[in-house]
Amino acid sequence: MVSLITGGAGFIGSHLAEALLLRGDRVIILDDLSTGSVDNLRHLRANGALQCFFDSVMNRHLLAEVIDESDVVYHLAAAVGVRRIIESPVRTIETNVKGTEVVLEAAAKKRKPVFIASTSEVYGKNHKVPFSEEDDVTLGPTVKSRWSYAASKALDEFLALAYWKEKRLPVVMGRLFNTVGPRQTGRYGMVLPTFVTQALTGQPLTVFGTGKQSRCFGYVGDVVEAILKLMDKDRAVGEVVNIGNDVEITIEDLALLVKERTKSASTVCYVPYDEAYEPGFEDMARRVPSLEKLMRLTDFRPSTPLPVIIDSVATHFAVRTAVVQTAPA
Repeated sequence: MVSLITGGAGFIGSHLAEALLLRGDRVIILDDLSTGSVDNLRHLRANGALQCFFDSVMNRHLLAEVIDESDVVYHLAAAVGVRRIIESPVRTIETNVKGTEVVLEAAAKKRKPVFIASTSEVYGKNHKVPFSEEDDVTLGPTVKSRWSYAASKALDEFLALAYWKEKRLPVVMGRLFNTVGPRQTGRYGMVLPTFVTQALTGQPLTVFGTGKQSRCFGYVGDVVEAILKLMDKDRAVGEVVNIGNDVEITIEDLALLVKERTKSASTVCYVPYDEAYEPGFEDMARRVPSLEKLMRLTDFRPSTPLPVIIDSVATHFAVRTAVVQTAPA
């Protein structure tokens, strides 16, 4: 198999590339490095089955070439992170909507199966927990840029489903719930790597809002396994599927757990949303996936415990810091 990963130099994309290479695939990566990093692929670059193009999916000529070479497309390229969404709303919308459009258009010409990475953000302000794939979408007002990401990813899903229904392009959509693990950066507002970095460097752990909001954190290895299992199942074609863990924890308790696992003396401080992001910022109180559909389609359930995930993130950070400190000037 030849697998194309758009956004393959990103956090999830690099883990997916690793898994595909391990099973014997040839892997092509297309990434403009806007949020990804060459460092995420450094340990894979010596593998002759990996080919990297550091360019945008908007390069239609290059995109057509790499899709033509591929047997399956994993479309992970997207604007990610709450902070990036708030600071660059135009880029967020254009990257997500236009990027998915050109990938689907090119894949349809060759009838190549496509996995579309969507997000739990699509559920918006829906208060029904757990979130099921058939639930209504409830978004905030358009004057709040917070919701532009959710709207753009919902449009991606609509477009992918339209390609399946009208053009019979095999598509699978995964709504990812707070995927975490080694190589994730806190640069764009990701909470777990931010907490771990703060804890290991003795900085205060900054909890936004009251800290009573809760999330479920899925290990990136589990998420990658779920994606691969879905793409191996014909019955998953044309489906939207939640991917993540369903064990809930408040952000406040997450900060305390990070302190405990890292044996950090850091304090916990609380930052109002208006100060952390923008005036009038809205957040969801809870975000819990129903995993019934994923289990029904794949017989797989993500299950890596959060303490194990935190330890892996802390170990990765410590190793990376040690490498940087010992590197020649």
